[in-house]
Amino acid sequence: MLMRDVMQCRPLRVFISEKHGGFGGHVSQCLSMLEASSYESLPLSLMMGINGALFIQPVTKYASDEVASDILVRFANEQAMGGLMITEPGFGSDALHMQTNCRNEGNGYRIEGTKHWAGLTGWADYWLLTARKKKNDGTLARDIEFFIHDSRNSGLVVEEYFENLGLYMLPYGRNRINIHVPESHRIEPPSTGIKLMLDMLHRSRLQFPGMAMGFLRRIADDALEHVTTRNVGGKSLFQYDQVKDRIVRIQSWFTSCAAMCRFTSEHAPVSRDLSTVDIPANAIKSVVTDMMQDAAQSFLQLAGANGYRLDHMAGRGTIDSRPFQIFEGSNDILYQQITESVIKKMRKSGLPSLYSYLKSNELTSKASEYLQKVTDFSMDQTLSQRKQVILGKMLGYAITMNMVIELGERGFQSQLIHNTLEVLSADIKTMLSALDASTATNPVEAIGKEDDWFAFV
Repeated sequence: MLMRDVMQCRPLRVFISEKHGGFGGHVSQCLSMLEASSYESLPLSLMMGINGALFIQPVTKYASDEVASDILVRFANEQAMGGLMITEPGFGSDALHMQTNCRNEGNGYRIEGTKHWAGLTGWADYWLLTARKKKNDGTLARDIEFFIHDSRNSGLVVEEYFENLGLYMLPYGRNRINIHVPESHRIEPPSTGIKLMLDMLHRSRLQFPGMAMGFLRRIADDALEHVTTRNVGGKSLFQYDQVKDRIVRIQSWFTSCAAMCRFTSEHAPVSRDLSTVDIPANAIKSVVTDMMQDAAQSFLQLAGANGYRLDHMAGRGTIDSRPFQIFEGSNDILYQQITESVIKKMRKSGLPSLYSYLKSNELTSKASEYLQKVTDFSMDQTLSQRKQVILGKMLGYAITMNMVIELGERGFQSQLIHNTLEVLSADIKTMLSALDASTATNPVEAIGKEDDWFAFV
């Protein structure tokens, strides 16, 4: 009943162009709607984000006018929903090796395979599906094909619904696919399907701050109310220094997310090709989702036992925000990719130090002045993977700092800007210390009887 009431307000019209009955598809308005949704419910906002960023926007940009018009009018007027199927049981992060295949059949394509962890499993009226073309010798082509499947047609069967750890509003599961898609519903990419996928995923990652914004604002509001009204030891929690530190960090993540929303609104229109915008997209997605989890954990600590209830914002938020660090690219992988991209750019341009790169890059040029002393060193071109992850996170924070500075220049609340820059600077220094201290330890291959502590008593 709740979902019916929400969808009757036709919130997805914000993603849809005016000619298809929407409000224009302006990115800033899309983020604002996601923020309003996530202030009340993070799963609700994720549902809106899946529909908008992973279906409506790519269909608007890449589908034929005839097909897009027919579908988007249904979204605008009949509360239709759509999702994306990429991930397969054996190929999660390794999506380029997906085994779902397609081949020409009649006036369209036969698609066969298995997809899982697709948000809105069993609910969506339309699916954007990925597959690889089966060649005459039975092998699969390297490139990826995109198709639009109408659920009113048969062939897509939900074999299993998963029991989610959180995000209860959204159904996930395993889907067996054996469908026929007409020629008109194959999406013709401007160059390659892989480039289309990168454009779509980068755009989606850049819009994560919309879902995070309301969530972080809600945590900031509720946490501040709790610590100012709760008394411990004859004084309010707000008077304790450690409590103030947690509140400052929560508010800093809120401010950082606001800066990201401003950046995305101005740099990620649907018309722009974002296939090569990997560094800011990966940085925004990974950093803001880490901040969501950190804010939820801090609120849970402040709320005490009450926060451990599933119906409390702290407990619910801790569980619901955790998968954001995993889907659409695990943060560990995205941080590593940021480092790889930066090292490649530094090698190509011949920049002598990390500081020189930060200063020369528009994503970090303003933040570089805060970080000169700690980043003026030559980069090791052969960092281990674990160090690449640490450095990638540091770079993500530097990019975030740059966005915060730019938000402050627009007139955002000065105390929040000051506190956020202090927190980000301190965290970056900690990361760089960890980069220097990290050693190449290796895990043992098994834990056996000789590792039983009781034998040494």
